[in-house]
Amino acid sequence: MNLLAKLLVPLVVAALVIASLVTFVFGGGDQKTLTADFPRTVSLYVGSDVRVLGVPIGKVDSVTPSGTQVIVKMHYDPKVSIPANAKAVIISPSIVGDRFVQLTPAYSGGQALADGATLQQDRTAVPLELDQIYSSLDGLTTALGPNGANQKGALTDLLDTTAANFGGQGAKFHQTIKDFSKLSGTLADNKDNLFGSVRELEGFVRTLARNDHTVRSFNQSLAQVSGMLKGERGDLAASLHNLGIALKQVSGFVRDNREILGKNIRGLDDVTQILVKQRKALAETLQDAPLALNNLALTYNPQAGTLDTRANIGELGHQITSDPSTFLCSILDQANQGGQACDAIRQILGKNRPGALGGPSSRRTAIQHQDPTLGGLVEAGR
Repeated sequence: MNLLAKLLVPLVVAALVIASLVTFVFGGGDQKTLTADFPRTVSLYVGSDVRVLGVPIGKVDSVTPSGTQVIVKMHYDPKVSIPANAKAVIISPSIVGDRFVQLTPAYSGGQALADGATLQQDRTAVPLELDQIYSSLDGLTTALGPNGANQKGALTDLLDTTAANFGGQGAKFHQTIKDFSKLSGTLADNKDNLFGSVRELEGFVRTLARNDHTVRSFNQSLAQVSGMLKGERGDLAASLHNLGIALKQVSGFVRDNREILGKNIRGLDDVTQILVKQRKALAETLQDAPLALNNLALTYNPQAGTLDTRANIGELGHQITSDPSTFLCSILDQANQGGQACDAIRQILGKNRPGALGGPSSRRTAIQHQDPTLGGLVEAGR
């Protein structure tokens, strides 16, 4: 058996050497190599995977410590392109287990990483170890413990004070949380209106920005008005003071003369009503008055200072006294061409009744029918 073992060992070694040479000659030259410097390589071994996006593309060839760093050599499939700015990160899929090297980011175009490139420590990263986490927690508890910040009971006092302040406030805290939940729900239900208001506000601000010159001019004008009011504030105050005095005096005058003012207002109301009732006559007067004034101006003789006109009063008086019905018909025919009014007048007055309008009885009737109020403009009986 010893002789057989001595014969098999050289044969196995020779077979391994031949396999290595075949791999190197026929397949090894097609692989790309990469070297990365890590600060440490916990649970990373020769043969660990090299991956891109979690997909294996190669293996770790060697892990060699060198001073304060660890040099890791690896190879990967030449068909896979790696970006020139890639980084090497050691990934720990679980707390216990082998790790692998992740090349990131994935290639998406541009310059590729050269074969045989070396990544320095500024382009490598390692995971945080569990003992480091425990050490950090131990440091935190030590810092907060009796040998640290709580050496004089400061942390205990803080906890006691907090507990005392919040003691018995559970219901209020609960209500606060519920109210905040309702507020959040209300905002969520009205998000469209809220964002609509924000959009409208944005539109308003954009409009102000587009009309910046106009807004600036308005602000300048407003500033000028404010400056003017500031300069005239003494006069303005005096005017307001005098206005207050005047209003007080007017109020006293109205109070003292209330009856007279009321009577005058009622009289003015009567005048207004009469003017409304006689607006047709007023319109006719306003229409005929210019012609009458013009005729009056034409009758004036500036050389003699007299009115040169022919009134024919004698003939008019004779016609009125001799034949009043004919005289009235001549006037009424201008308004009524049918003759009905003239017939009625002739029936009442008769024809050729001398003195019908000129006798004493007619004068008494005219006096009796005079209107002493002048159409209601003045009070009767004065």
